[in-house]
Amino acid sequence: MTMPKTLAELISQQPGILTVAGDTNTPITAPVVESDADVRPGGVFVARRGGSVDGHDFISRAIERGAAAIVGERELDGLPVPYVRVANAMEITGYLSAAYHDYPSRQLVVIGVTGTDGKTTTSTLIHSILQAATGGTAGLISTVNAVLGASVADTGLHVTTPGAPQVQGFLAQMVANGLTHCVLEMTSHGLAQGRLNGVDIDIAVLTNITHEHLDYHGSFESYRAAKGRMFQMFDRNKPHYNMGGFINADDPNAAYFEALCAAQGVGIWRYGLDQHDISDRRDFYIKHLQYHAQSTEFDVYRDKDAGLFHWAHIQSPLVGEFNVRNILAASSVAYVLRGMTSEPVEQGVMQVQGIPGRMERIDEGQDFTAIVDFAHTPNALENALRAGRTMLQPGKRLIAVFGSAGLRDREKRRMMAEVSARLADITVLTAEDPRTESLNGILEIMAGACVSQGGIEGETFFRVADRGEALYRACQLAQPGDIVMACGKGHEQSMCFGTTEYPWDDREALRAALRGAPLRTLPTAE
Repeated sequence: MTMPKTLAELISQQPGILTVAGDTNTPITAPVVESDADVRPGGVFVARRGGSVDGHDFISRAIERGAAAIVGERELDGLPVPYVRVANAMEITGYLSAAYHDYPSRQLVVIGVTGTDGKTTTSTLIHSILQAATGGTAGLISTVNAVLGASVADTGLHVTTPGAPQVQGFLAQMVANGLTHCVLEMTSHGLAQGRLNGVDIDIAVLTNITHEHLDYHGSFESYRAAKGRMFQMFDRNKPHYNMGGFINADDPNAAYFEALCAAQGVGIWRYGLDQHDISDRRDFYIKHLQYHAQSTEFDVYRDKDAGLFHWAHIQSPLVGEFNVRNILAASSVAYVLRGMTSEPVEQGVMQVQGIPGRMERIDEGQDFTAIVDFAHTPNALENALRAGRTMLQPGKRLIAVFGSAGLRDREKRRMMAEVSARLADITVLTAEDPRTESLNGILEIMAGACVSQGGIEGETFFRVADRGEALYRACQLAQPGDIVMACGKGHEQSMCFGTTEYPWDDREALRAALRGAPLRTLPTAE
């Protein structure tokens, strides 16, 4: 249980505090929150400016609900409770939340995982391995859920990284539940918006960096720098742990993240699919890779000064080259972090039968394969489709169904359609969170990209605005032995049209299509 503290103790040595008005000896007996609806008597309300609302406009409501103190950016006078003015409310929220919960990340071994693709799968694999190695004392916070020990919490619909108060609350619950390790998926939005401030990590894992979220970050360099914030969060309070970064050496941006690790004075471990010459050596790599229709098999090797040695033989139900990299990253972390034998690694990897919405097979007794995958970037879509092609028997076809989100990176629309036109036999373009943009306009751009790659509308690609109808159409086109792959939504539980989130699950929609009728719950349904 968190011990009560005073406001002075909460804000002591926090960055960016400009002025403090009121009694700093005020006791703080409830958590720091960002929404006035979440205020509990004795807590702290952080008023910060958002994209569409300004938290300062809700200060009076927060005080009515019992807030003991307010933190904000405006110059305000006459509040009936202490007011702390800060330079950046968004940045300080995580630090205040961590202080309220007595810095729970410092009481755990925290493994942070970031990258454009593969974060959730890699995080889940590391968690499974640590569960096998520790006897069940590892926690997980991912875009799918938060595993807190005996309990599991939902982490939201379209929210990738939970808000700072939620992250610190989850970590505190893990400590209270007696956990020793936490694997924490870190998104670029979560890092850039300070939602992960106050988290001290021991291990930083990079999966890859490719084209994504440039609508928000503005440039690739800014996007990469947001990911790089994770590599500046190492916990200096636990020098006995083997701190360091695990870098995908096959990624073109590897040197950038290695430099960040070097600047922090922590270890650097490089993993990659191939062992190159001595000047470009990997610390961990693989040999004897075999792809099977329903599984993947390979050997993990460790390169040390004493020479090369075989460390683990991996058998996994996960398929595709991208999952080989995810498994190798997780295995490398396990080796360095715990110096463990191969047994818990092999066991932990085998236990991950699949990740919700990641290459997830949907079976309704049909004579073709149906898969749901979260691939929503050009690189992820290419990886998913290439994995699909390795599963196809000669003469069979790959049918891809996907869209591209409105009010997001517009360049992805063209790039994803081009990828599918090259790798899929049939492409069905459809809705994916159009928001307030014209869905027909988005599909027009994507259709043009298919044509640029030699696609013929009505033969190799189709436009079907309603996603339920699109999945149904794809299933109707499928012949025995084909693969239908629904990409872009994965585990998500809603789809946004206008400003409204409509309940939607690609897995349920695909099941309905396989049973013979499209799911007609979206505004686009006729």
